[in-house]
Amino acid sequence: MRLAIITDTHYGARKGSKLFHDYFEKFYNDIFFPALDEKNIKTVIHMGDAFDSRRGVEFRSLEWSKRVVFDPLKERGITVHLMVGNHDAYYKNTNDVNSVDLLLREYDNIIVYSSPTEVKIDKLDILFIPWICEENEKETYQLIESTSCNIAMGHLELSGFRAHRGCIMEHGHESKLYQKFKRVFSGHYHTRSDDGTIFYLGNPYEIFWNDVNDIRGFHIFDTKTLKHTPVNNPYRMFYNIYYEDTDYQMFDVREYENKLVKVIVRKKTDSRKFEKFIDKLYSAGVSDLKIVENFQLQESEDFEVEESEDTMSILERYIEESETELDKAFIKSLMKITYQEACEMV
Repeated sequence: MRLAIITDTHYGARKGSKLFHDYFEKFYNDIFFPALDEKNIKTVIHMGDAFDSRRGVEFRSLEWSKRVVFDPLKERGITVHLMVGNHDAYYKNTNDVNSVDLLLREYDNIIVYSSPTEVKIDKLDILFIPWICEENEKETYQLIESTSCNIAMGHLELSGFRAHRGCIMEHGHESKLYQKFKRVFSGHYHTRSDDGTIFYLGNPYEIFWNDVNDIRGFHIFDTKTLKHTPVNNPYRMFYNIYYEDTDYQMFDVREYENKLVKVIVRKKTDSRKFEKFIDKLYSAGVSDLKIVENFQLQESEDFEVEESEDTMSILERYIEESETELDKAFIKSLMKITYQEACEMV
């Protein structure tokens, strides 16, 4: 039997932005539901953070999620196993009050899990682990220790995995607690990473700037072979354009309509041609355009930036190689927090 696994859909993200939800909808209409239909998928597992805000879900975002996602799932007769994520829970110390349970009760095809539960799907025993909080922590660890399930799926915050590209999570629960399982699949972190046994599957689409050029989508899981196969989302929201005296007349701008674009200036010898390049982007209907130029690292002659390095890796290496008596570990930790907050801004 094949089933679909999706996670961290964050309905209502970016304050319910119509621009972003139109982009999300294209994924569901063109990628997600056609794949379910083609493969005759009748079971979907959602590993948490269905909604974005733990404080409330605006009416427009709720209507959108029902019309675009939950109604089509019900119409297809698809059973949805939905775990509570940290963004779904109102309180931080308990999962009892959560958006998915309160807002989706009209759907008899959706089963919500706010506490760890052993579930059998097609003769395969799976341990569902929703967000681990103060109230359910003891129960969760006891069940992890005693369960005979070979597969676990949840909304886990484990140390040593990538929270997003360029940022390894240094706090969280120890992954050794899950060594007994053949496979562990998790949401919570939006980028894909694994250690061969534990797999963070990533979310379906880009939401913040730190998602740019990072593969997104959902997965098909085979209950017999225990293999999971990605179904990638080809659609993007964020684009970096590197300007190097680029010929504006030859540059194709059609794909940037309704997109968020950042132009990074590497070489600009003719300001007039650069202005025409920017005007052409605006004429294409970009939603937002940022220009980054005149930036220089005060670096030693020995410091070189590799083309393949991401921003956080460059900053961390620069701090490490700097001559300073300050606490470098503290500076890097502060830099990570600042960088993540900056990426999550419009």
